[in-house]
Amino acid sequence: MSPKRILILGPESTGKSTLCKELSTYFSEPWVPEFARNYLLNLKTEYDFSDLSTIAKGQIETEDVLASEAKRFLFCDTDLRVIHIWSEVKYGKTEPWILEEIERRKYDLILLCDIDLPWTDDPLREHPDPEMRKFLFDQYLRLSQESGSPFVIISGDGETRLSKAIEAMKAQ
Repeated sequence: MSPKRILILGPESTGKSTLCKELSTYFSEPWVPEFARNYLLNLKTEYDFSDLSTIAKGQIETEDVLASEAKRFLFCDTDLRVIHIWSEVKYGKTEPWILEEIERRKYDLILLCDIDLPWTDDPLREHPDPEMRKFLFDQYLRLSQESGSPFVIISGDGETRLSKAIEAMKAQ
């Protein structure tokens, strides 16, 4: 039996990585880090449109490798929806194979992180404006609704978020 894949999704600075780590610890199951973070930190130049394909391939490859280590759950810190929205906002287009892969890859539950946490500056984050954060959240909400997967919006402080996420998983 393959593990349930739990996708933690949302705009920048909404606690996705923290929630992934906490769920991984709580359930003693692996989590898939955001591939883009290490990729961009090690990139010696500005990223461009072609880098998004490399990041997308690295994200799904890492997810698939770690799925073999999971027993009950695999916690995924983002997926190709993030690449899609990032690509559309930055370049006005998305590689067609990424859109096809989004349709093909399914998650058992999406935990959509709300924008109610304060913005935390980070060299890789690009959209601190509250209106842009709301726009991005609405894009993730739309994609979650269209996914066919059950989803729950996770809001509140860190402890509340973890409790809500665990509750949502137990309800599945």
